[in-house]
Amino acid sequence: MWWGGRGQSFNIAPQKEEPEMGLSGPKSVQGTGMPEPRSRQLGSCLASGGLPGEQILAWAPGVRKGLEPEMPGTLICSNLRVTFQPHGWQRSQVTMAIVQARAQNSPAQQYAGITLSQAGQSSDSRKPPIPLLETIEDWETERKKQAARGWRVSTVNERFDVATSLPRYFWVPNRTLDSEVRRAFGHFHQGRGPRLSWHHPGGSDLLRCGGFYTASDPNKEDIRAVESMLQAGHSDVVLVDTMDELPSLADVQLAHLRLRALCLPDSSVAEDKWFSALEGTRWLDYTRSCLRKASDISVLVTSRVRSVVLQERGDRDFNGLLSSLVQLLSAPEARTLLGFQSLVQREWVAAGHPFLTRLGGSGASEEAPVFLLFLDCVWQLLQQFPAEFEFSEFFLLALHDSVRVPDTLTFLRDTPWERGKQSGQFNNYTQVYTPGFPGAGNSINPQLSVWDWNLRYSNKQILQFRNPGYDPEHCPDSWLPRQQPSFMVPGPPSSVWLFSRGSLTPLNQLCPWRDSPSLLAVSSRWLPRPAISSESLADQEWGLPSHWGACPLPPGLLLPGCLGPQIRLWRRCYLRGRPEVQMGLSAPTISGLQEELSHLQELLRKWTPRISPEDHSKRRNPNTILSQSR
Repeated sequence: MWWGGRGQSFNIAPQKEEPEMGLSGPKSVQGTGMPEPRSRQLGSCLASGGLPGEQILAWAPGVRKGLEPEMPGTLICSNLRVTFQPHGWQRSQVTMAIVQARAQNSPAQQYAGITLSQAGQSSDSRKPPIPLLETIEDWETERKKQAARGWRVSTVNERFDVATSLPRYFWVPNRTLDSEVRRAFGHFHQGRGPRLSWHHPGGSDLLRCGGFYTASDPNKEDIRAVESMLQAGHSDVVLVDTMDELPSLADVQLAHLRLRALCLPDSSVAEDKWFSALEGTRWLDYTRSCLRKASDISVLVTSRVRSVVLQERGDRDFNGLLSSLVQLLSAPEARTLLGFQSLVQREWVAAGHPFLTRLGGSGASEEAPVFLLFLDCVWQLLQQFPAEFEFSEFFLLALHDSVRVPDTLTFLRDTPWERGKQSGQFNNYTQVYTPGFPGAGNSINPQLSVWDWNLRYSNKQILQFRNPGYDPEHCPDSWLPRQQPSFMVPGPPSSVWLFSRGSLTPLNQLCPWRDSPSLLAVSSRWLPRPAISSESLADQEWGLPSHWGACPLPPGLLLPGCLGPQIRLWRRCYLRGRPEVQMGLSAPTISGLQEELSHLQELLRKWTPRISPEDHSKRRNPNTILSQSR
């Protein structure tokens, strides 16, 4: 049969030898998890690089297609992974995904893939590589790091009796009591009330929340607490209709399926129609829409001292995407390697993004790779601002591939409650909320997180996670004074706005559901909106104190280009089976070499302005820049 994935195909011959199967899986040699002697030779190939508890379920000899000469080997499916074992490899080499087999075979390949190493025995006192935000101390440390003095860590959800999709701890205004938080959150979809995502050093606050229940009594005392939490101590408040102009979950899923089908080597699309077919997938359009909206929200947060509230009915998909992009555009510390990992842990993992459902691991019909769309947006920013990010494209590829790593809980659960329940985190007390919990295989190590890169990558590969063009002189702690900067001004007194379709619409009061159905619950297409402005938000008079076209941007703020050619296909991710795409400088054709040369020249133009004036002599020598990037 034929099997293909991520740009490669394998011609698999009929299985000639199988391990003996029982009701509990294949029989294995005691203590090794390997099959019985009939597959002893195959088992020995994986024994030294296998994971604890790994068992081979099926295997078949075959030939890997895609490069010349073709590579014979064995396709192996275990209870933890699918691997392709080329003939003649050393016993210590085992790759985590089939696509990495070609990478190891090609010395010119820059992306060597995921190499498994033996995981050491972890103890309860083991410190994770980044804060996992599972303790109140982690949240308090992060709050102090953001200098969010007007906020505190709430413990109201410590037993997950307010919302199982929320973390045990989150930030609420100082003056709001936990009893008020509990009542106010009851008015929002799935109990996901307004809470702080990020505090801007200039004074603005970025919040996120779910949809408001229209059946709530607007005269209740609870509504005053809702208004206070949305206002967050600011007189200027902007309610952002998150889903306006963004694709639905079904749109994202369909676009991703079309993109994957188009990028397969056996795609039936003619070469001269390939780019039009790419546009037809709408994936690049959706990436463009997300970046454009995130840029507008960044202007809202940066231009005035105000409260900006992201509202999405479920508050678990595009709220996280936009909040993460806004922080990447506005905060240089989020563009560091540690800062980005912490951002993903806070805005996606701890915030309850349903990874298992969205990536098709739960069998539900609500699949949509929103997180992969976010990573594509980050890659677009990395291409446009290569000197502003400490991490490289290879790090994004590793994170992209890690969403399906089966040995950690990071991306394999839908809620923090499920993740904590599986890890035994809540065994020291009786929970109030105890619904049925989906069972998990014994292959997951609850003590490990996806951020334990050294368990799946070699030191050499981890070094490739760092961007050689990053300017380390951009100290995250000094990029903006903690006091209100001169370019930020207070908002108008008692002003309330609704941001939708690129424009601000004034509202009479903060909670419009008092007089009409909730603007936070009704789809934007049913609401009257002004015409979409041809100007970007950064060019409108109400945005910044002056037009940014004539003045430099505030320190630390990035505004990406979103025009057609500025949004590109992430070729190294989606076209992995094509050697001319993956080998970088080894393009085999004249047109390929010209494209590579243009790409290098563009990188030089973007990196050169980052060099200090005293290094002017080095600035004239491109070889110096290239040598520093190696």
